[in-house]
Amino acid sequence: MIPCQRSLFDLPDDVAYFNCAYMSPLMQPVVAAGTAGVARKARPWEIVPADFFAGPERARGLFADLIGGAADNVAVIPAASYGIATAARNIPIARNQRVVVLAGQFPSNVYVWRERTRETGGRFTTVRRPGDGDWTAAILDAIDDNTAIVATPNCHWTDGGLIDVAAVGGRCREVGAAFVLDLTQSLGALPFDVAAAHADFAIAACYKWLMGPYSLGFMHVAPRYHEGRPLEHNWMARAGSEDFTALVNYRNDFQPGARRFDMGETANFHLLPMAIAALEQLHAWTPAAVQATLADMTGTIAARAAGLGLIASDPRLRAGHFLGLRFPGGPPDGLLDRLAEARVHVSLRGDSMRVTPHVYNNAADIDRLIETLRASL
Repeated sequence: MIPCQRSLFDLPDDVAYFNCAYMSPLMQPVVAAGTAGVARKARPWEIVPADFFAGPERARGLFADLIGGAADNVAVIPAASYGIATAARNIPIARNQRVVVLAGQFPSNVYVWRERTRETGGRFTTVRRPGDGDWTAAILDAIDDNTAIVATPNCHWTDGGLIDVAAVGGRCREVGAAFVLDLTQSLGALPFDVAAAHADFAIAACYKWLMGPYSLGFMHVAPRYHEGRPLEHNWMARAGSEDFTALVNYRNDFQPGARRFDMGETANFHLLPMAIAALEQLHAWTPAAVQATLADMTGTIAARAAGLGLIASDPRLRAGHFLGLRFPGGPPDGLLDRLAEARVHVSLRGDSMRVTPHVYNNAADIDRLIETLRASL
C-alpha cells in the first residue's frame, strides 16, 4: 500500500479530485521537468544532435520496462488514436472477416475499425455489455475462425469493467486473429505483461494513468509487424539520422525495431522529459502497489455509497482503480454541478458515475464525496 502522495501534487486541501480517468493532475517533478524543457528550447545552441535521440530512447526503455517488453518494440506517438490507426494500417482484413470491439468502447478504438471494415469489406462486430458484467466471457464467445482483429481495452472506460487480456490474447492466437489493446485507462495503475497478453499492438496515451503530459503516448509493436508501413515518414525514423551532416543522403531503410512508427519531432523537448519523470515515479511506486492502494480506496467508497442506495459493480469484475456507481432511478439532474460546487470532481459516463481516485486522495476526500452525495440525493 502506498501512503498518501498528496504532497507531490498541486492539490488544495478542499479539492477532492476523483477523476484520474478523465485526466491526471501532474506531479510537481513532472511540471518541473516540463518547465526545464521549455527553458532548454529557449537556448537551442545548447541542444546537440545526440540530444534528439537520448530522450526518446530513455522514454522508450521506461515504457518497455513497465509492460515487461523490449525498447526495440516501442514507438513514441502523439495519441492513442495515432497508434490504433497505425495498427489498422498494418493488420490485413479480408472480405467478410470480423473486427470485434466492445459496446460503449471509447471512440478512438471504434471509428478507425468501422472505416477499415467499410474499406475492406470486413464485418464490424460489437460485443454487447453482458448482463452479468463478465466482459471476458462475452468477448471469448465472439471470437471465431473468421475473426481478423480483436480491439479492446484492459478495462472499460465507463466503469472499469475488467477484461482478462491474457485469456483473450490466447484465444486470438488460437484462431489467428490480431489483438490490439488500448491501455490508456489502465496502464500505470494496473499491472500488464505484454507477452502474457499476446498483444500485437499495445497503446497508451500518457495523460491519464501514466501521470504524464497531454499529446504524447507510446505503442508496443510485436516484432512481426516491424517491417510495416508507418503513418508518416519523418527524418528521425530513417537509418543514419543521427548524422546531421548526411541527412540529404536519403535512405530507404529505417531505424531498428518499432522506431519506424515514431511520430515526427519525436525528441519533443518539453513533453518527453515530463513523460520520463512520470514513468520514473511509476516505476518507484510499481503498478501493482498502485492497484492495491486504489482497490482498497474504491472498495471503501463502494461500501459507503451502498449505504446511500448506490449500486457498484462486482469488485471481482472491475479494475480496482475504477468505480462505476449507478443510481436506481438514474443520476439526479444537476448532480455534477452540485458536486463541483462542493469541489468534488467525478465524471458521468453512460449511466454510471465514474469515481477514479489516485494516490493523492485521502480519507477527507472520501468523506467530502460521500457527504456531498448524501446531500444531493
